[in-house]
Amino acid sequence: MNLREQTRELTALRQDIVQGRDESATRAQHARGKLTARERLALLFDEGTFREIEMLRRHRAHGFGLEDRRPHTDGVVVGWGEVHGRKVFAYAHDFRMFGGALGEAHAQKIHKIMDLAETAGAPLVSLNDGAGARIQEGISALAGYGGIFRRNVRASGVVPQISVMLGPCAGGAAYSPALTDFVFMTRSTSQMFVTGPDVVRAVTGEDVTHEGLGGADVHAARSGVATFVHDDEETCLAEVRHLLSLLPSHNRELPPDQETDDPEDRRCEALLGMVPADTRQSYDMRAVVEELVDDGEFLELHEAWAPNVVCALSRLGGQVVGIVGNQPSAFAGALDIEASDKAARFVQLCDAFSIPLVTLVDVPGFLPGVGQEHRGIIRHGAKLLYAYCNATVPRVQVILRKAYGGAYIVMDSRSIGCDLSYAWPGNEIAVMGADGAANVVFRREIAAADDPEATRERLVKQYRAELMHPYYAAERGLVDDVIDPADTRSVLIRALLTLRTKHQATPARKHGNPPQ
Repeated sequence: MNLREQTRELTALRQDIVQGRDESATRAQHARGKLTARERLALLFDEGTFREIEMLRRHRAHGFGLEDRRPHTDGVVVGWGEVHGRKVFAYAHDFRMFGGALGEAHAQKIHKIMDLAETAGAPLVSLNDGAGARIQEGISALAGYGGIFRRNVRASGVVPQISVMLGPCAGGAAYSPALTDFVFMTRSTSQMFVTGPDVVRAVTGEDVTHEGLGGADVHAARSGVATFVHDDEETCLAEVRHLLSLLPSHNRELPPDQETDDPEDRRCEALLGMVPADTRQSYDMRAVVEELVDDGEFLELHEAWAPNVVCALSRLGGQVVGIVGNQPSAFAGALDIEASDKAARFVQLCDAFSIPLVTLVDVPGFLPGVGQEHRGIIRHGAKLLYAYCNATVPRVQVILRKAYGGAYIVMDSRSIGCDLSYAWPGNEIAVMGADGAANVVFRREIAAADDPEATRERLVKQYRAELMHPYYAAERGLVDDVIDPADTRSVLIRALLTLRTKHQATPARKHGNPPQ
C-alpha cells in the first residue's frame, strides 16, 4: 500500500467516525429531543472553523465486555474553533457511546483540551451530556473526574469557563459545572443532581422525578446553580455565543469593545417618569438598565433566582460593563442571603475578567427575619462586602433613591472603595428611614407630647431636613456629584472612560480568606 492509498484509507476512516457507525443511536438521540455532539459543535462555532484533535483515541480497558467495544473518540469530541472570529476551546460528550460516561481515555482527552485552553489563553466551553463515571472502569474513571476538577480550579479567573448542560449530569460529574463561571441548561432534556431520584427515594422516602429533583427550572429559580435556562439547544448555543462576545479571552486582556450607533450623550428623559419619587412605590430596575445601556440590550444572569437584585452584562459607549442593581419590585430591593450570594459571585466574576462595575442603588436594608439571621445573613452579606472591597476594576455607584444602613455600605459605597459615586436629586442616604430614625432618636419626646402623632410627624420632617436631604452626602464628600437622572448614561460613560486605565496595587498575599 502506497502513501496515496494510506491517505485515502485515513480519509475514509475519519469520515466514518464523523458520520457515526450506529445510525440507530443517532435516531435515538434525536428522538429524545437532543442533538449529537458534532451538531452542537457546529452550532457553537463559526462555520468551518472547528479543528478536532484525538479523533482516533480509543480506550484500553478490559473486562465487562469493554474490550469488544472500543469506538473511536471514546465518547467525547474535543477541539477548538472560532466564535465571532475569536479562538474558543470545547469538548462535547457523545451520548451515543457509553451514554457519554467518562472513562480513563475520555478523561485524558478532556484534560488535554483544558490544558490547551489555559495555555493558549482562550475560553473553554463544555457541552455536557453524560451518565457520569464509566462504572466498568472503576477508580480510573473517578481519577479522571479529579483531574477535571483540579483543572477547573486552576483555570478559574484565568480563562472564562462555560458549562452547557444538554443532558443528564449526575454524581461527581455535577461538580465540574459548579466550578465554572456560567452554567446553561435546557428545559426537559437536562438535569443535574448529586444523588438521583431512586437513591433519594430509598434513603429519605421522598418521591421526586428527575425533572423535579434537578431540572433546569429547579436550578434556575431555587438552587441558583443554573445561570441561564433555554427551551431548546439552538437558542441555548446562540446565547453561549452572545455571552462569549462580552467576555475577554483571558484575564490579561480587556473585554472586546463594540461600536454602537447609540449616542454617548443620549439623554434618558424616560427615567424621570420611570422611578417614583415616593420611596415606598416599586418599579422595575431592569427598565432603568434598559434605558441606560447601549441600544437597550443586556444579558441578565440568574434572572429567576434571588430576583431582589439584578446582575447583568451589557455595554456603555461600546465598553462591556457589569451592572448590579437592587430590584424594588421584589422584596422592596432588600438584600437577603440569596441576593448577597448572587451579587457577590457576579462582582468576583467581573473583577476576575477586568469588567468595570456599575452599581445602581435603591436599597432599604437587609431583609429582616429570624430565618435570615439563623441561616447566616451576616456571613452571606459579608460575601458581597468582601467581593466589592476586593475588586480592583473601575467601580461607579449611582444612588437612585434610598440607601439605608449597612446595605448602603455594602452596595459599593465610597467608604469601601468605589471610584466615583453619583446620586439623583431624590436620594436618601441614612442609617435608616426617617420614620424609624425619629422613633428611636426622639422616643422620649414623642411619648411625653400632648399629641404624640403630630409631634412624631414634625420630628420626622426635622430629621429628614437635617440629615437626609439630597445634598447631605455630597457636602461630606461621600457622593461626588448629584446629577440629573436624564444625564446618567453620559455621566457613566465619561466616568468609565476616565477609569479605563485604572491600576490598583494589592498587598502581597497568597490569597484572602473570604466568608463562606
